[in-house]
Amino acid sequence: MTLGTSLIGRQKRLSMAIIASAFVLASCGGSHEGGAAGPGGMQGQQQRAVSVTVLNAQSTTVESVRELSGRVHAYAEAEIRPQVSGLIQKRLFVEGQDVEEGEALYQIESSEYRAAVDSAAADLAGAEANAASARETANRFKRLAEINAVSKQEYDEAVAAAKRAEANIGIAKAALESARINLRRTTVRSPISGRIGRSNVTPGALVTANQSTALARVLNIDPVYVDMTAASSELLKWRRQVERGEILTTGDNESVPVTVQLENGETFNETGSLEFSEINVDEAAGTVILRAVVPNTDGLLLPGMFVKASFSAGALENIYLVPQRAVQRTQRGEPFVYVVGEGDMATQKILSVNGTQDGQWIVTSGLEDGDRIISSGFQNIQGPTQVAVVEGQPNMAATSAPANAATE
Repeated sequence: MTLGTSLIGRQKRLSMAIIASAFVLASCGGSHEGGAAGPGGMQGQQQRAVSVTVLNAQSTTVESVRELSGRVHAYAEAEIRPQVSGLIQKRLFVEGQDVEEGEALYQIESSEYRAAVDSAAADLAGAEANAASARETANRFKRLAEINAVSKQEYDEAVAAAKRAEANIGIAKAALESARINLRRTTVRSPISGRIGRSNVTPGALVTANQSTALARVLNIDPVYVDMTAASSELLKWRRQVERGEILTTGDNESVPVTVQLENGETFNETGSLEFSEINVDEAAGTVILRAVVPNTDGLLLPGMFVKASFSAGALENIYLVPQRAVQRTQRGEPFVYVVGEGDMATQKILSVNGTQDGQWIVTSGLEDGDRIISSGFQNIQGPTQVAVVEGQPNMAATSAPANAATE
């Protein structure tokens, strides 16, 4: 057999195999088309509906809670400075301990001031002796003037000398009291009760009266101030919301409780109260200070510490709490959700939101009671889409809970 004859035989066998395969594929294709026209085809269309879970919208009332950043400040603070000059002899306190008002903190070398007191006391005694002599002279001249034994001028001079001597007594008494005050000031005392920090001087250090460097600081940190910073525009917005009735207040006479969150995320175990708001706006930052007083029995809050503080500004009525995972944004940034409408078709609803609460958006408009909000499965929805609702999902909770009103 020649090489040409062999090739022709192989080509014939390959052609027959291709024809057989074509018949098989045609048979399979016909079977598929027939199935699409029957009940099996309808089932395939239903399977193409997007499976979703829903939450039923239900209006509720929540507290309108404001959360602001703040700093802790001491309730009272005193920088200890000497009022007299001298060498520090002793430090009379333990750093970091509580001290009482009037408690001795430092002792300044006092021998010079004791000598000044003794000198002032001697000057007073001399002034009193001179005054006694001047009074006697004036009395004697008075009797002599009555019998014309001395001139009127001499008598007047004696009376004036007696008055000067009396005035000198007053000067000497004042000098003595000043010397005694300086002597008392050699013992440096705390002007307030609180906790004292580290000492900036040691025994042997020379200090001067009213020096710029403080010897130590005493802070009263029970309670403490928490100064919160709010944008003036936000403060104005809150007041307008109250005026329009969007936020229902509980009355100006009631104390507004303040909850403090520490830097590590923990909630502080004591509740403070809102004290006041600053009467002017910081021109550089455009902010207003809100001050709260917070008990600090354990001394956990320290001055300078950064915290977050929240307080209720009233109540929001007829709002909806929607999980944040269910809310999306349009290209223009508008928040929206998908809801299941008639015929199990998913459609968009644009929302107005007014802050958050525990991972949920506070929705003020855009929803109605009974709306079925798609909470999962919406990732596969593009425009109006047929959906298959998975039953058994809980309704949205309708509880009166605090809400962080950070307006969009």
